[in-house]
Amino acid sequence: MAGIMLRSVAFNDHDRLPDRFAREGGNVSPPLEWADVPDGTRELLLFVEDRDAGREPFLHWLVTGINPGSGGVAEGQVPAGGQEWPNGFGATGWGGPHPPAGDDPHRYFFRLYALERPLELPAAPGAGDVHRALVDREIASGNMVGTYVRG
Repeated sequence: MAGIMLRSVAFNDHDRLPDRFAREGGNVSPPLEWADVPDGTRELLLFVEDRDAGREPFLHWLVTGINPGSGGVAEGQVPAGGQEWPNGFGATGWGGPHPPAGDDPHRYFFRLYALERPLELPAAPGAGDVHRALVDREIASGNMVGTYVRG
């Protein structure tokens, strides 16, 4: 499978997310840039999850229908053409990191998927629903990880 380049000017891969992106901070989504989206991509899907949250990953941001030629998203914005879905906190849009106080740093996986056709998702999908819907549907993907711990 081909790879999409995904990065942020606000943090490096595997570095700590700045406080302004956390739920207790400004709770704004970070800026992201992407490239190398393959031909034939009908839409992009952006998915951010905390894989250290418990039995099932916690959904922090899900955006579908993103324009394949958009190239990125500015801080605090919705990607071009994108539709935001409810996050694990029950609100639509970005839900910043909020691990339990005293936990070790949590990892937040930012994943961008190129799709040939839209996914079929329930009205309020969890991270597991997204993973199941993506099986055999992605034509390329890119990812990066940010960490966060409450101090």
